[in-house]
Amino acid sequence: MTPILFLSGAGLPAWIWDEVRACLPVESVVAAYPKRVDATLRDYVDTALTQAPDGVFTIVAHSIGGVVASEIAATAPERIDRLLGIAASFPAAGTSFLAALPAPQRIFTGLIMRLAGTRPPEKAIRSVLCAGLEEDDIARVVADFEPESQRLYRDRVSPRTFPTRTGYVETTADPQLPAMLQRKSTAELGTGFYREMPTGHLPMLQAPASLTALVEEFIALPPAALGSSAR
Repeated sequence: MTPILFLSGAGLPAWIWDEVRACLPVESVVAAYPKRVDATLRDYVDTALTQAPDGVFTIVAHSIGGVVASEIAATAPERIDRLLGIAASFPAAGTSFLAALPAPQRIFTGLIMRLAGTRPPEKAIRSVLCAGLEEDDIARVVADFEPESQRLYRDRVSPRTFPTRTGYVETTADPQLPAMLQRKSTAELGTGFYREMPTGHLPMLQAPASLTALVEEFIALPPAALGSSAR
């Protein structure tokens, strides 16, 4: 089993993966994103790759981390052994995270970001991003949330070829990334491994043991199983 590069959702601290990483039987690292307000999507990719394990690795991408994973697949496909999305966004080539949203949400979100930046109001972090979590975890996420560059949301994803070994975990009680968008990302990724979790957007905090079991299942599957519909 290859080491894992975790790509987190926007603004989220590395510690959200602590319980999952502690129980996995492989080396892993959580990529820290550049915090410059003008950082491009390519800057995110380059920064992630400098922190990645040597050689070939598996990517576990959460939320907008799927956009970063998509661009890694465009720039360094030979480095990726497997790719697992967890409530992740995989926009079609030539589009962006923002462009992949439904029209009303896309227009509203784009306007809010231009006026107020990429840090959501605390109320939204608590009720939408952190839906289903205990208060201690919610308070930590609110305190440690760091806004990202708008380019992460707006830059277009390059044409890419995903690895043949892919998977997706859909969070079915997720107000942050609704089922319709997750199903579109699953289809875009072309996954042969699909699982559901009845959680909100942060299953690594809401149900870490269950998520760990799914990640372990995915990385342990033989290649032949990932080439079909492993459900």
